[in-house]
Parts: sequence; structure tokens; C-alpha cells
Amino acid sequence: MAMVAEGILVGLLAGGVITLYRLALSNAEHLLRSITALASHSILGMMGWALVLLALCLVVCFLVRWEPNTAGSGIPQVDAEVMDRLDMPWHRVIVAKFIEGTLCAFAGLSLGREGPSVQLGGVSGKAVSRILKKDRGEERILVTCGAAAGMSAAFHAPLAGVLFAVEEIHREFTAPLVISAMTASLSADFLVSQILGVQPVLSFSFTHDVAHAHYGLLLLFGALCGLLGALHNAGMFACQEHLFDRLKGYLPFSRYVIPFIIAWFAAFWFPDLMCGGDAIVERMLSPEGLTIGSALMLLVGKYLYTTICFGSGAPGGTLFPLVILGSLAGLIFGMATVALPNIPDGYVANFMVLGIAGLFAGAIRAPVSAVVLCFELTGTLDALLAVSIVSITSYVVANLTHVEPFYEVGLGRLIEVTPDDPTVNGAGDRLLHTYHVAAGSMVEGRLVSEVPWPNGALLVNISRAGSNIIPTGKVQLMALDEILVTMNADTDWDTDLIIHKLCEGRV
Repeated sequence: MAMVAEGILVGLLAGGVITLYRLALSNAEHLLRSITALASHSILGMMGWALVLLALCLVVCFLVRWEPNTAGSGIPQVDAEVMDRLDMPWHRVIVAKFIEGTLCAFAGLSLGREGPSVQLGGVSGKAVSRILKKDRGEERILVTCGAAAGMSAAFHAPLAGVLFAVEEIHREFTAPLVISAMTASLSADFLVSQILGVQPVLSFSFTHDVAHAHYGLLLLFGALCGLLGALHNAGMFACQEHLFDRLKGYLPFSRYVIPFIIAWFAAFWFPDLMCGGDAIVERMLSPEGLTIGSALMLLVGKYLYTTICFGSGAPGGTLFPLVILGSLAGLIFGMATVALPNIPDGYVANFMVLGIAGLFAGAIRAPVSAVVLCFELTGTLDALLAVSIVSITSYVVANLTHVEPFYEVGLGRLIEVTPDDPTVNGAGDRLLHTYHVAAGSMVEGRLVSEVPWPNGALLVNISRAGSNIIPTGKVQLMALDEILVTMNADTDWDTDLIIHKLCEGRV
């Protein structure tokens, strides 16, 4: 009962913060479009907006220098907090992230609100923990609950919020964790709904069920989404490594000035690309719609602009732009598909939703969250099988490309994990088993040599934040590590049970 009550407190606090955050972003975008529409009529107005962007860039840079944990989306920071590799000052993060996100939206940067909402929710959970004077182990659980509440409040999708927090952040399914995260998520969604209404952030609908005879199209589209997800990640990583990581001086000013310069061009020549992507949604859902050519240009332009904005480390997320990119990819595929014989025109709307699930699963590698998110965006389970096929296919194909998951690399960069990281080594038939080190488990924080491994068990690999670490006795195990253990086949059942007990969390 205590965890349920604490989950409600976290959900209400996170929901309140993110409601204000969403209102601030919405008003900032409306003000942005009004001002730039007036400024576009004269050279003097356009130059005046350039000065405004310069001032906004300077303020954002000073805030990030004041609180560095607010750079980027914020989701890797929440991951690191749950791993106990980061201790964010919750009050500074809330103030700085809120202002930075609002100013970046007012500037027109192509960034989403979901990543910052997850971070704001996570630090709200930390605030509740500090107020209630909880220990560090329970605090990390409340941070996960706050992350679930943040995702829920950002998308109006409470179930997707729970699954995203458990699948992507905590990576452990236990009854106390799921129940407390669900309580926080539902509380946040209830509060947001009372103020902003019950309509989902994106209101899509399936018009025709995909006939079983056409399921080959789902497999093809899922494979394409997996490739697009891997390409999305590879481009983001390359932009960070080959462009922004080479800018060593005057940080973060030298990095942030690039997206703010591009924002000036976008404001007057490519206004649909500004902000998260609400303008693109309106065009997709308008009676006139888009042609394949215009949808393709928006897809490429939105991706490039988002890559520059996010790659710079500017405070903001990519989840909402990613959702928009998935919808555009589905729109293009659907319009190309209905040109084939015996394919109903209603499939176009279906593929717009399927594209969200496919690209989400391919880039983030959270296929279950992708399926539930689509269910909550459409309000129907009619296409559950179709969405699941696309999501799983995309997930498998993206993994086959060997491009790392999006937030895994972000987490690795944050905590500076490398394959030779020094922080993590019988006879007969051998079996391999994989385990996840849970937050608060018996092995967390202990050296490999200090763990009472059962007889015949040998730790052969540690996967941490997308990097493989060779296990030696001096390597320290951490929450969210994935460990590979080999054991004797004849004692497999007993050994597996013991290691499960060592790695499971204690709530």
C-alpha cells in the first residue's frame, strides 16, 4: 500500500509539472508562428528575429552550463539515475529543463517534449523520495515511476508510459514496480486530462482492417521500418561523432549556435519543419493531404533538422519527431501500396499508424511499448495483430543491422562506458543464460569476485549501455547490466534459480 500511495504522489506532482510544461510549449509555438508570420513581410523583421534567436541561444547555453544534466532529451540521465551512476539535483533540473524546453520551442527547434517530460517526471519522483526521506533503493524505483508518469502525461498514454519506463528504463518486471509505476502513470494522466482534455496528442484511426491476404505488405513494411530505424540511429550517431564532438571549445555555445541558425531559415522558408511536428500532422490529416513527393520532402527535411538539433545536445527529445517520421513513412508506403491492384484506399490511414509502431520499435528497440502506444493513440484493438507484426519485424531487422539502440548509445556516452571499462570473470555440457541486474539486487555495486556465484557458473560477458565488457574479478556490476553466464547442464535448474535470486530487485 505504501508504494501505491507514493506512486499517486509522484503521478500528481509529475502530472502537474508536465501539464504546465505542455501549456508552456503550446503557447510558445503559437507565439512563434504569429511572430514569424509578421516578421516574414520585411527584411527588418527577419533580422529582428535573428537577434531574438541569438538571445534565446545565449540563455539556453547559460542554463545548460548552470545545470549540465539538462542537455539532450533527458532519458539517458534518468537511465543513469536508476543505474546509480548519476545523482541529479532535482530542483535545478526541473527549473532549468522547463525553461530550456520552452525557449527551444519558441525558437522553433525540431525537438520533442516526451524526453524532457520523462526527465521532469523522473526528477519529480526523486523529489517525492527526498521529501519522504526514502533510501536510495526506493528512490530509484520512484524515479522510474516518475518517468512512467512523464511519458503518460506527454502522450496521454498511461499504459505506454508504464511499459516504456519498465521496458526501456528499469528493465525489470516485478509486481511492486509495475503496480507503483501504473499508479503514478494513471494519476498523472488523470490530472493532465482534467486540465488539457481527454483527447490523445495524436488522433489517428484505422479505417479498414488489413486482410490476411495482404499480410505480406505488413512484413515488408516492418522490414523497411527496421532499416529506417537503424538509419535514423546511425545518422544521429554520425552527426554527434563527426560534427558536434569535434567542436571542443566554448561549450555548449559553439554547438547550440548551429541549430539556432538553421531555425532562422526554417522559420521563414520551411515553417512546417519547426518544433515537434504538429504542423505536419495537420497537413497529413487535412482533406487536401500530401502527395508522395511532398511527404518525402517533409520526411527527409524533418529528419535532417531533427538530427542537427538533437545531435547538438540541445535540451529536447526526439520521440515526438520520431512519431512524425514514422507517420510520414507510413503515409508514403500506404500511398504507394494503394496504387497496386485490389488494395483499398483505406490502407493509407492504417500504415500511418503502423509506421509509428515500426519506427519506434526499430529506433528505440521497445516493441511492446510501440504496440501499446499505437493502441492508445487509436483507441482500438482492431489492428493489434497488424501492429504487432510490423513492430516485431522492425525490431528484428533493426537488430540484424547491428546498429545500437538509440538510448543505449546516449546512456553509454553519458556514463562514458567503453569495451575495456574496468568497472566489471567445469566439465561436461554447458548452457548459456542471460540475466539482468536489477536496481537494489544483491549483486549491484559488488565486484565480480565478491559475488557468491554457484558452483559451475562462469560469467562470460557483461553488456552495459550497448558495450560489451570483459568480466574480470575487479569489474563492478551495476544496475541494468545484462550478464551472460555459462553453467553445467546437469545443475542448470539450481544454478539458474540462485543467479535469478542474486540479480532480482528487492522492493
